[in-house]
Parts: sequence; C-alpha cells; structure tokens
Amino acid sequence: MTKWAASLIRISNHEVETLQKRLAEITERRTAAELRITMLDAEAEAEAKNAEGDASAGWYMIGYREGYKRRRADMVVQVEQSQQEEIGAREALSEAFENLKKYEHVAEQAKVLAAKKLGAFEAAQLDELSIRRTAMAGR
Repeated sequence: MTKWAASLIRISNHEVETLQKRLAEITERRTAAELRITMLDAEAEAEAKNAEGDASAGWYMIGYREGYKRRRADMVVQVEQSQQEEIGAREALSEAFENLKKYEHVAEQAKVLAAKKLGAFEAAQLDELSIRRTAMAGR
C-alpha cells in the first residue's frame, strides 16, 4: 500500500473514532436529560401526594408547579436539542465511515494493480530469458 493511501486511511480512521466519541457524548447528554425529566416527574408526583392532605400546602404547590413546569420545559428543550445534534452526528459519522471504506477500496485496488504489474513484469522477464536461452541454444 502506498504512503498516501495509508495516510488517508489513518486520517479517516481518526475522524471516524472522533465522531463516534462525539456521538457517544451527545447520546449520554440526551439520556441524562431524559433521566432528569423522569426524576422531576416522580418528584412532582410525590410532592402532589404529600400536599393532598394538607390545606396549607395549596399555596406552596402553586409555586412548586410553576417551577416544575419551567424546569421540565428546559429539560425537554435540552432533550430536543440533543436529539437534533445526535441526528447530525450520526449523519457525519455515516459519511466519514463511507469515505473510509472508499479509501480502503482504492488502496486495495492499487495493491491489486501493483501485484498485476509485478506479475506482468516477471512474466516479461521470464519470456526474455527463455528467448535468450533459445537464441543461445540455436547458435
């Protein structure tokens, strides 16, 4: 394999690995935000159950619900942003992987072509050798 092909493949491999790490980080962020939403929902449900029996908790619950709604909306926005970022990262990773496969294919084709040329060169040398031997024997 030629140096340029090896370098291209190495660079492309690095790009694929970098994009895989980026995608993993984005997925982790999205999952964490989804978990925070679930925990927030569970906390709100527990607060509502605690406030059921207490009439004075009504005023407290109004403020709590407003805060809950804002925090939850913020988390939902984070999840949606992470999902969009994840889509972009997946597309970039797919493209980088396709490029890597193209480079590997080109390198393999170059290797096959070099082997064919070497085989043709060796065959030509053997033909020339046998022509010389025949010429020498005919003298």
